[in-house]
Amino acid sequence: MSRNGSGTYSLPSGNPVVSGTTITSAWANTTLSDMASALTGSLASDGQTTLSGNLNAGGNQITNAADPTTAQALATKTYVDTAVSGVGTTYLAKASNLSDVANATTSRTNLVAAKSGANSDITSLTGLTTALTVGQGGTGATTLAGANIAVTNVTNSFTATQTFVGTTASKAINLTNIAETTNIVASAPTATTAFYVNSGAVQYYTSNTTTNFTLNLAFSSGTSMNTALSVGDTVTVTLMVTNGSTAYYPNVIQIDGTTVTPKWQNGSAPSAGNASSLDIYCFAVIKTASATYTVIGSQSKFA
Repeated sequence: MSRNGSGTYSLPSGNPVVSGTTITSAWANTTLSDMASALTGSLASDGQTTLSGNLNAGGNQITNAADPTTAQALATKTYVDTAVSGVGTTYLAKASNLSDVANATTSRTNLVAAKSGANSDITSLTGLTTALTVGQGGTGATTLAGANIAVTNVTNSFTATQTFVGTTASKAINLTNIAETTNIVASAPTATTAFYVNSGAVQYYTSNTTTNFTLNLAFSSGTSMNTALSVGDTVTVTLMVTNGSTAYYPNVIQIDGTTVTPKWQNGSAPSAGNASSLDIYCFAVIKTASATYTVIGSQSKFA
């Protein structure tokens, strides 16, 4: 039966024999043939035998082996340790763009690599396909525009309130030139004319006015002045009204649909428009409390 699959050899049936047993060819040939088969399946110490299966060392070591000399030869621990340390080889040598020293700082220098954690070794990053988050020291985007970061040499549109406060020793902002948007309306004011600050602080009606009208000031069609302004905020608006031979004017002023009484220049409210002219009405709206305003107004004739 040779070996049992776990490496244990057992003599075939009829063994062992007892004293006085006659040796016969049937017994002897069967036993010797089985022993020969078991020996053939064993490793010869002179290297003649070729393995026909995996060799299980069972957690034991193969000792006193020579270093490998061919590509498929097994490596000894000494051989591997020598190769990894770079002594006498170029497997991990600096010349191969890998570190050949055990010291971490020197290794990073050889590799031109940055250390992990907080460091000042990194001077630039290229080839990133995923943007660094803000928490990682990035912006979360691959472009400044994508990160909503304004740059000074291109056109920018701010969709949120920007506050410039300056300091006790410096101005908040310096402007060399500035253009203000005018909302040009190719019609005449209606009986109740909405002036939406968000559409432009200057509103110009180019057709001749046909009736006196109520001027209602609001921030936008969906946002009241009270919502948009904080206490202490001031908004200045300009209304331009075209008059023909019969003049009309805004005889009621409202903010968010509530009538207010402006304080007029020279102390008198206008009682009419100016015929054949362009009348300009300027209002400074100062929020003094919730839904409470001081309004300063003026009327000017241009013809």
